[in-house]
Amino acid sequence: MNRLITFFGVLGTLAIAGGISRASDFQAGAVVIDVTPEKLPVLVNGSMLGGKADSVKTRVNARAIALADDRTKIVMVVVDSCMMPRPLLDEAKKRASEKTGIPTSHLLMSATHTHSAPSCMGALGTMADENYVPFLTNKLVEAVEAAVANLEPARVGFAKADAADYTALRQWIRRPDKVVEDPFGNLTVRANMHAGRNWDDTTGESGPKDPDVSLVSLQSREGRPIAVLANFSMHYFGDKALSSDYFGLFSEGLKERIAAKAEGKPFVGMMSHGCSGDIWRRDYTKPDSEWNAKLTIEEYTAGLLDIALKAYEGIEYRDDADLAMAEARMTMKYRVPDKQRLEWAQRVVEAMGDRVDPKDTTEVYAREQIYLHERQTTEIVVQGLRIGDIGIATTPCETYAITGLKIKAASPIKHNLVIELANGGDGYIPPPEQHLLGGYNTWPARSAGLEVTAEPRIAEACLSLLEEVCAQPRRRFRQSRGPGVDAVIAAKPVAYWRLDEMAGPRAVDAMPAGRDAYYEPGVVFFLPGPRDDQFCRRHETNRAAAFAGGRLCARDVELGDAYSVSLWFWNGMPAEGRETAGWLFSRGHDFALSLVGDHVGVGGTATDPGKLIYQSGREKQAKPVVGGTAIPRWTWNHLAMVRDGSTVRIYLNGKSQPEIETSSETPAGLDQLFFGGRCDNQSNWEGRLDEIALFHRALTAAEVAALASP
Repeated sequence: MNRLITFFGVLGTLAIAGGISRASDFQAGAVVIDVTPEKLPVLVNGSMLGGKADSVKTRVNARAIALADDRTKIVMVVVDSCMMPRPLLDEAKKRASEKTGIPTSHLLMSATHTHSAPSCMGALGTMADENYVPFLTNKLVEAVEAAVANLEPARVGFAKADAADYTALRQWIRRPDKVVEDPFGNLTVRANMHAGRNWDDTTGESGPKDPDVSLVSLQSREGRPIAVLANFSMHYFGDKALSSDYFGLFSEGLKERIAAKAEGKPFVGMMSHGCSGDIWRRDYTKPDSEWNAKLTIEEYTAGLLDIALKAYEGIEYRDDADLAMAEARMTMKYRVPDKQRLEWAQRVVEAMGDRVDPKDTTEVYAREQIYLHERQTTEIVVQGLRIGDIGIATTPCETYAITGLKIKAASPIKHNLVIELANGGDGYIPPPEQHLLGGYNTWPARSAGLEVTAEPRIAEACLSLLEEVCAQPRRRFRQSRGPGVDAVIAAKPVAYWRLDEMAGPRAVDAMPAGRDAYYEPGVVFFLPGPRDDQFCRRHETNRAAAFAGGRLCARDVELGDAYSVSLWFWNGMPAEGRETAGWLFSRGHDFALSLVGDHVGVGGTATDPGKLIYQSGREKQAKPVVGGTAIPRWTWNHLAMVRDGSTVRIYLNGKSQPEIETSSETPAGLDQLFFGGRCDNQSNWEGRLDEIALFHRALTAAEVAALASP
């Protein structure tokens, strides 16, 4: 990885880290350059098949902010475009650098990801518009020059606000019996975009969202607004081409609401794209009757602006901010087709003849295999920059929200935002565990073709660059401890897995003994968990793991005939969807059912749907014992299984009376524990688990109640 960082940027950072003060002469300038094509019709990308536009609904623009201190200059450009290829941007940066003297590594150029803008990059069924590419390149150079020309003494401030109602997960996990085919004819699609439309087919969302709308505000020393750079994680709204989508409307809305304070001088509002690869505006957790499908793009934007501007009014500014910026260029492998897939693709493309535009998904992905095979690898660009105590990281990809959360949580800088589709358009980068779930975001193509390890490599590069620009090590993410955590620890478990990881395979034990457990493939991370106010502090979201075929495995060599398990569970599987909705906890031998064992789950059609079940040993020897309470789908519940010799009691939600009380032989010698599945891997859990605690004693009913309601 080739890293570039200015000597003076590091020197200034080290001086601040060492407590040495210096004048920074902080300056800012901004400009808007119209990049609407002069010739119509123009190709438009953002769809599976090709598209064109012969009219303009809203102009598309390049908005630029230039920043400078007494040692460093930086320019950030945000363009109303679906995505822009690195070669085009490298050419624009080279020419802009020659005109301004700013190193190319200090030029950041990103796309908003509007799906209704002119195409400057080939993707899926659309080619780059050959007339628009040179036009846009020239305009990017013009934007950099004009922003630098507008530099003036300035001050900077930061704010963020919660806009959770304006973003949601569009990637949902399908039921294991509802898997569908990919374009290559294989049953691999365990998760896909917008599957949440049909609740019967799904078990829940596949990841977290990032609700923060972040603002970097720039003013003159006297307090006159110069520019606001916003950042938000919402994919796009959808609009008639040509259009800048909500990104442009938001930017113009900032201008309209703030320009009155600009004393007649130009003010620039900018909306950059946050990590939105698995995000859209539709909240599929709500039924149609509770979601306003008729909300217009103007109404959506106005609501988001209201939230942002309320935060804007409280910004505090500083005029001594210094700058530093670093860049990494990395070679990434494409997931190229094997011989069989390549031969299939060649046959399909050959049958297309001279036809340029593919007619269906099969032709689209066949042609993409040819592209990947021919290219094999690509170069990507990652950047990190610091404006005083504000950190900005970039990815060249359509990045999942969890990746942005990872970077911001570990950044050594106080305030942070992540801009995606910057310095290139290298497609989706699902975290490795998401590749196993399949779906459009994982199908090999220029739109999703990078190696499986691209996401952790890029996230790590972002954090390394942020460390460089502030000369400080990253932070270690730790979920805060609320009263519920204190209650678990006070009960003295031998192991306590909070399941707040952002990646596997380790589930870290919160107790001193360090009995870490391990996630199997088929688990995704950092989804909302139970009772934020009980398990976290400071309005933090409690986090949980979501199980989609994998299990959490642990071993306890000291497990005897008296022990207890406490956990929270959220069932995503319809109770009537299969014979057993899913197994929550199991003690036994891996891959098999022993003659004796402890197995707790939620029943399906084979017993009494939606009620707790307990099984000891094999079904032929021991039929499940069934509880009496029906447990609603998609709700958090507390479970405690208590074994006291041959007596087993299972409590639900801290009730004084056990949901199940039975006798069974103690499973002596079985030290393997499985959560989110049975030991034989049958009917594994489809939903979330959290706050799992293991005790080497039989808990009392009062102790169970304290864990369920701390």
